[in-house]
Amino acid sequence: MSRQEMISMLQGMDSTIRQRIGIALAVLLAIVVALSAINSRITTLEHKRAAREADIGEMMRLKLRFQEANAGAQRMANRLMATRPDDSPAKIIEETGIKGRGSQIKPVKGDDIPGYVEDAAEVRMEGLSANEAVNLIYRLEKGTRPVTVKKALIKQRFDDPSKLDVALTIALIKPAPAGK
Repeated sequence: MSRQEMISMLQGMDSTIRQRIGIALAVLLAIVVALSAINSRITTLEHKRAAREADIGEMMRLKLRFQEANAGAQRMANRLMATRPDDSPAKIIEETGIKGRGSQIKPVKGDDIPGYVEDAAEVRMEGLSANEAVNLIYRLEKGTRPVTVKKALIKQRFDDPSKLDVALTIALIKPAPAGK
């Protein structure tokens, strides 16, 4: 049916029927416009929901990273609180209980850390077994006080290959005195 035929058919109808058809078309058009608006709003809300779900996923990952970092910082704070003013690297080495044939501990200058005092020393131990050397480093780094191993030199002995000579530069980190 062409356009001209439709117009002539509508003109041949009664005016009340034409009015009712017009109202029906207007209502149908209004419903289509309303459904289109609702559909676009639903699509917008779905996009927002997907974006917020992605944000929540990212926040959950960040929450886990924050909790891990916070736990590490809390462990370090607890280790700093365990440090007493009279602690020294020599005392900490002595507390590990690991002794070589010949041990030397020489103080060296520590780095400047704002708010903290770094008490550094060079430790030389001779005639340690591999297990003792590993235990020494582990006890220093994972002990109750904040000690860092800045430099480690481990050499095998010529006279006894099962024994090691260990030279460590360690630093004990202590809170700075309140007056400084």
